[in-house]
Amino acid sequence: MKIDLLLKNALVFNSYTKTFNSADVAVLDGKVLYVDKENKYEFESDEIVDCEGKHLIPGLVDIHMHIESSMTTPEFFCDKVASYGITTVVAEPHEITNVFGVHGVEEMIKAGKEAKIDVFMAIPSSVPSTSSELETTGGTVDFDAMVELSKCDGIVCVGEVMNYAQVIKEDNNLDITRFIKHIRKQDPQYIVEGHCPKLVDLDLAKFLYLGIDADHTEHNLEEIKQRYDMGMFVEIQDKMLKQEVLDYVIENNLYQHTSFVTDDTMADDFAFDGHLNKVVAGAIEKGFRLEDAVFCSTYTPSMRMNFRDRGTIAPGRLADMVLLESAEEMEVSKTFKNGKLIYEKGQEFLSNASYKFPEEFYNSIKIDKVKKEDFEIKVDISGSDNSNSNSAKNTVRCRVIEVNDGTINSNEVERDIPVVDGRLNWQDSDCLLIAVIERHGKNGNIGLGLVTGDILKEGAAATTYAHDHHNLIVTGKNLDDIVLACNTVIESQGGYVVCKDGEVMAQVRLPIAGILSDEPIDKLGRDIRHVREEMISLGYNHFNPILSLSMLGLVVNPELKISDMGLVRVKEGKVVDLIIS
Repeated sequence: MKIDLLLKNALVFNSYTKTFNSADVAVLDGKVLYVDKENKYEFESDEIVDCEGKHLIPGLVDIHMHIESSMTTPEFFCDKVASYGITTVVAEPHEITNVFGVHGVEEMIKAGKEAKIDVFMAIPSSVPSTSSELETTGGTVDFDAMVELSKCDGIVCVGEVMNYAQVIKEDNNLDITRFIKHIRKQDPQYIVEGHCPKLVDLDLAKFLYLGIDADHTEHNLEEIKQRYDMGMFVEIQDKMLKQEVLDYVIENNLYQHTSFVTDDTMADDFAFDGHLNKVVAGAIEKGFRLEDAVFCSTYTPSMRMNFRDRGTIAPGRLADMVLLESAEEMEVSKTFKNGKLIYEKGQEFLSNASYKFPEEFYNSIKIDKVKKEDFEIKVDISGSDNSNSNSAKNTVRCRVIEVNDGTINSNEVERDIPVVDGRLNWQDSDCLLIAVIERHGKNGNIGLGLVTGDILKEGAAATTYAHDHHNLIVTGKNLDDIVLACNTVIESQGGYVVCKDGEVMAQVRLPIAGILSDEPIDKLGRDIRHVREEMISLGYNHFNPILSLSMLGLVVNPELKISDMGLVRVKEGKVVDLIIS
């Protein structure tokens, strides 16, 4: 029989028995025709690949991720992930949507059409992540927009519902709540992804009751147990590769209800260290059998998204396959998409990144240059109980964001901060200034606060990659560096900047919507790594200082965050004062 491709002498993964078997794989018209375990048949093929006894697995499937987190465009992104064995992604483009609304989604769909792998999209369900009372965004996605997006080709689910504190309130009239009810009437099985850190007990049950039945966020073991107990699909990302969590999955045989995802992968990690394959290898290192790790990165995510045409090497399924050079380390030798070779180790596959975003996407930072005066925090302590006649400096009690290594969540702590000449003198404390400047041209807000903990000890860092509103966020120990960092970002139409002593130490330009680069991924990765190294050199003691800084503006992640409106206490969903008393 004439076929298109024959893969011989492979250890082929069977998703149904979760075993590897010596076999040949015949491919016809982009699909698997037959897995021949006994060499019963002779196939005629113009292309024959000797797999030399290496492991052959289905293409990896990442069902919760954000292309924008890699800070590169869809085509560059897909070229790179092919080298990591990923053949399908479900991208949730809420980052660019927070800047350009539905237009951002449309452009990401267009930009991914010519990619080497399959790029499906999720409807951004929380744009803004909370409400216009808590943060200012460039774009919004309301009920009508979600309805229209649900009709688009390539849209396969509702992206992570993040405003969990408001969603579970009775009789709320949120756009996302209305849309979930609408889409369930159209399709009772429509997939709705969730985002609910720390939600437990009855509140978690209310979340699930709405039909939001998956979660990918950071949890302790008790929170994970509750999610499995209540029937939630659990998506494990890199920061959730905790020994006790993986042991619980293994001991209770919970693989069918689990998948691995990446969520946010910074450009330097992405360029040099891996993507979903890295998460899978991390699980194997911590005790997952190879077979179970492959199952949870190919078959279960495919079934979760109703992708019945992939996730397994079986007759009639897409010939999306990965030949592994090293199975336990998930190192890729070859990647096949629809039976076509799209990556081979040691060979250069030139990028076909030809898509050009509209001109307005390159002019999205609408801020005048800032001045020192913009960051002054004036304080009136006349008649205050904090007045101390025996001291040259009065103090006020302030609410402060605390950053801790090992997590992107932040705590709320209190500090006594000196007041000099009617201004908060945070420079003479263990705190840094942190500010968010509205950059979409809506209102010119500047939210001011203080931050402490495992963060910079000198200099300043600024970025327009501030989840999810993507306003300009800056933190620093002195005003000169803060102003320089901000103005350098503004002049560059977005990016990351690190400054010290009046000098720019590192910079990455992100001119597309203030969050993406059109540079090749390897160059972008080197530049981002330099930013990371300089942040660490200035005392940012965190497992991922770039992600940490960007997440300080995410007002749906516990506990205290900051937006252009000021400090936001996440659980209560309200703006709170910097000065307590």
